[in-house]
Amino acid sequence: MTSQNYLSELFSLDGRVAVVTGGSSGIGRAVAGALAHAGAGVVVVARREAELERTVAELTAEGCRAAWVSADLGSSDGARAAGDEAAAVFGEPDILVNCAGVNLRPPMGELDEDVWDTTMAVNLKAPYLLGRRYGPGMAERGYGRIIHITSQQAHRAFVQSGAYGVSKGALESLARSQAEAWSPYGVTCNTLVPGFVMTPLNERLSSDPEKVAALASRTMVGRNGLAGDFAGAAVFLASAASSYVTGQSLFVDGGFSVH
Repeated sequence: MTSQNYLSELFSLDGRVAVVTGGSSGIGRAVAGALAHAGAGVVVVARREAELERTVAELTAEGCRAAWVSADLGSSDGARAAGDEAAAVFGEPDILVNCAGVNLRPPMGELDEDVWDTTMAVNLKAPYLLGRRYGPGMAERGYGRIIHITSQQAHRAFVQSGAYGVSKGALESLARSQAEAWSPYGVTCNTLVPGFVMTPLNERLSSDPEKVAALASRTMVGRNGLAGDFAGAAVFLASAASSYVTGQSLFVDGGFSVH
């Protein structure tokens, strides 16, 4: 067996279908590109059509199979519609990546119900609804991968974690519950935990050079994260190589969490 064949057996996503929410920017875009280049047909789900069109145009120009669905994951009806529309493109997905999120962090004393409800709807309820939509089918077919993008705030409180940290902690618990339910049938459910990554979602912090430098100094590699740092980990968790990894939180943070 050649090394190429060996690696293909481990990591190839040829013939698989992936749905990536929040896949038009930041970490989600990098993950969508990685899965597409590994062979999966990728449906990118997000709100802004212009960003979706650019993302899919770039992927198709590179020879990938990609499409997009515009959806508002902030409502249950929107999440359900997104699930159905995405599955209608290339067929029922084998891989679901929940990366869409909102990052609203007023001080806890000023955190009102609107911010709480919006945060929970996008960051937690939409992944639950999409998991409920796709998970049973994955289990019936005997193969599935559910990957949630969470946060350091799922494990520790800093820089005003607020409702955001609560939602991400709950999302990691959701992954464990999904793993318990579906892993006996070939469906693994895991989370990727970023450190501080320079993406539009973190614009509030990334616009402050002193805070950016301070966060970089907390890592072991001496820099903050880039969206591309998640490509390999995402392909691993989406592929056959991770068949015995489930219910886990994989930190992709340059050592931030242990330094």
